[in-house]
Amino acid sequence: MELLNIKNLDLTKKKVFIRCDFNVPMDEFGNISDDRRIRSALSTINYCLDQDCAVILASHLGRPKGEVDKKYSLAPVARRLHHLLKREIVLASDVVGEDALEKLNKLECCEVLLLENLRFEAGETKNDEVLAQKLASMTDLYINDAFGVSHRAHASVERITHFFAKDKKAAGFLLQREIEFFGKLINKPVRPFAAIVGGSKVSGKLEALINLLPKVDKVFIGGGMAFTFLKQLGYDIGASLVEDDLLEDAQHVMDEAKKLGVKFYLPVDVVAAEKFSADSVIKITTAQEIPRGWMGLDIGPATVRLYREGLNDVQTILWNGPMGVYEMEKYARGSTKIAHFVADSYATTVVGGGDTADLVQRVGIDEEMSFISTGGGASLELLEGKILPGVAPLIIG
Repeated sequence: MELLNIKNLDLTKKKVFIRCDFNVPMDEFGNISDDRRIRSALSTINYCLDQDCAVILASHLGRPKGEVDKKYSLAPVARRLHHLLKREIVLASDVVGEDALEKLNKLECCEVLLLENLRFEAGETKNDEVLAQKLASMTDLYINDAFGVSHRAHASVERITHFFAKDKKAAGFLLQREIEFFGKLINKPVRPFAAIVGGSKVSGKLEALINLLPKVDKVFIGGGMAFTFLKQLGYDIGASLVEDDLLEDAQHVMDEAKKLGVKFYLPVDVVAAEKFSADSVIKITTAQEIPRGWMGLDIGPATVRLYREGLNDVQTILWNGPMGVYEMEKYARGSTKIAHFVADSYATTVVGGGDTADLVQRVGIDEEMSFISTGGGASLELLEGKILPGVAPLIIG
């Protein structure tokens, strides 16, 4: 898949609209706790500024539901951008309103305007044509560098591209890198190729699992989604999270893996608790017989050893989804141990964004991974074999 390249655009003296993904996590005081997504956009922003153009940055933050909510203002992002770019960042108080247009008219070459949270506009998530046209009218050129939302058909991601000719739009460096990396990973992986798939629900990973099976040699299942498979095998899973309507789908995945000769690993023991709480009493129990009323919240030590053994000989590892409730220290040990093992391996290691990226950053081994995607949902849809709505208009051909 070849994308329209930013280097083929004539940027000089133009106004350039860059759709970024600055949807960064914040602490309880409104401070940015992880600025990886902002730093990932810097190469595209700096490239444009070096070409003597004015830059308009646009992003969403959180889910303000189409109305102004100061809690989701991009003001902290503007401050971090100022620190990273070492230049003034002009923040508009709206998206396409009077203040944005007034600041846009004053925007000079090599200056940066950051629009307020795109999702303050109800039309953003509805892929509204009127909003997209207003955004398009602000600029000469459009660049999508927001891989993390490119699986969404939103006004600033998909609809806006309809207002630009092929020579007036392109993919930014981050988007280009993500698409190329996942393309190579899925089509030409160095084998053996293993996928570690976790998270809370099978439903969110089902299509990705089915699409991955013909491409991988081994699959390691963890997190809450494992219990749907374990229940289908007839095990007593206590009060663990389960999707009863997907039991047949789970069986289909296991049957397909067997048919294709893919080694399919499930937890053999779990860390179980009486309640979903950080101060609950816990015990390690086999996956076959979790006590009634207890729930599995992490993989156990025997599973960690089993998974390490299974991962010993692999050359490529794709990891999407934690092994347990890693946000609580009591249930983070399984994920942490697997994370350290993956980081120390000689394999090409790819982290599929979202919670897994947060996990490896918390553990402090993010620099040890070969590649960390900036988009959890977007990377999953790529693994499902889909062409992302935000990427389709930028494909050459």
